[in-house]
Amino acid sequence: MLRYLLAALISVTVPISADKAVSSTTELRYDYSTPSRDGIGKRYMGREISQVMGHRGAGWLERPSRVREERTDLLLQGLPLKNSDVVVDLGAGSGYFTLPIAARLSAGKVLAIDIQQEMLDIIEARTRRAGIANVEGILATPTNPSIPTDSADLVLLVDAYHEFSHPYEVMAGVLDGLRPGGLVVLVEYRGEDASVPIKPLHKMTEAQARLELTAVGFEFVENRDYLPQQHVLVFRKPLPAGH
Repeated sequence: MLRYLLAALISVTVPISADKAVSSTTELRYDYSTPSRDGIGKRYMGREISQVMGHRGAGWLERPSRVREERTDLLLQGLPLKNSDVVVDLGAGSGYFTLPIAARLSAGKVLAIDIQQEMLDIIEARTRRAGIANVEGILATPTNPSIPTDSADLVLLVDAYHEFSHPYEVMAGVLDGLRPGGLVVLVEYRGEDASVPIKPLHKMTEAQARLELTAVGFEFVENRDYLPQQHVLVFRKPLPAGH
């Protein structure tokens, strides 16, 4: 999650009917046009939102070549985690990152959040087989990540944000769910790099990501570009004045 790259994958378009749960005032943030081949025809701050990968593509997320292609091992090693942290894996998918993060948190836990119950069922089965007890699955909606207020220390989004049908509302929920000073680690394929063999709507530039997340209220911290194909963009929930 999040969330698309190869024609062999089975994708589903997030229906525009999901917008019915959102007020017309909120929808003024978005523009609509004829969908492109990989998009849903809905635009946010100049970016067309991409289609969503369905749960039937979960096996691709666990492909053996993923470590070599994306260096997911380096990403996991580079996450600034403390043993007692509450970490949100937002757009958790099959739990590819959920399980190894949970194993690192001897006194903390992972909130595995997804909008597809089928994905959460996969994670539950995997954690049960692995004997991992510090994972909590949460079913989100397209407009609300359902993170308890001021509860999380870090929110990880790996190749998921570009698929959110309501990015402003979801990230506002993330902002609310983070403790002051808490971090968002946003991992997206580099949109500036034409050599990255990913469909354009499934990539993001640093500039676009910063534009969208700072509009919600996040502070940009840094771009930790240590992966072969993806940005590792770090944002922070501001501390209260005087801290």
